[in-house]
Amino acid sequence: MEDILNKYSLLKHQNVPRETLLQFETFIAMVQKENKEINIISRETEESDVIRHRHVIDSAQIIEFIDLNSKNTTDIGSGGGFPGIITSIMLKNKKEKSKIHLYEKSFHKSRFLRKASKDLEINAKVIQENIFEAQNLESGTIISRAFKPLPIVLDLVYKNFVSYKNVVMFMGKTGEKILKETLKIWDFDFEKKKSITSENSFLLNIKNIKKKI
Repeated sequence: MEDILNKYSLLKHQNVPRETLLQFETFIAMVQKENKEINIISRETEESDVIRHRHVIDSAQIIEFIDLNSKNTTDIGSGGGFPGIITSIMLKNKKEKSKIHLYEKSFHKSRFLRKASKDLEINAKVIQENIFEAQNLESGTIISRAFKPLPIVLDLVYKNFVSYKNVVMFMGKTGEKILKETLKIWDFDFEKKKSITSENSFLLNIKNIKKKI
């Protein structure tokens, strides 16, 4: 068990319980197995250490921004389950009842997400649909990682969600430049948090999105 704790040392300040870490490891094995059949993640990142750091730990840091008082959280482009599945595992072991809605238009990835959700016994609903075609959506927190650029995500939330609490975006090394440019078009409240997995990345917690006239 000490070995597992060392592997997830970047999450030590979040007091992630043993059961959660073990489920993370189970999910890593699921991704690796499925990746032999379909492209869940890139083949270059399917080694356990890389998945753990680049995908699992990176996804897990989002948990402090999740609105736990809402009945659901929405992952608008779940892909291989990062961050949606990881977030749902953490909520389960925190005894939180909020359901994660996983939007994924790919049939094969949606099938994988459904199987993973069932096997891990997490409170997640997989929706095989193009999120851009969905209307009148309601959510607590909306999460987006490696999906679409910030301006496109803001436009999606503005047009397709009738209610939401906050939007959490993962921003990469060009994030500051993108944020500056986006603020010329959009008005919103935000806070930034430095990523624990990348020196040049940060999380962006956004509220009260308005389009500038």
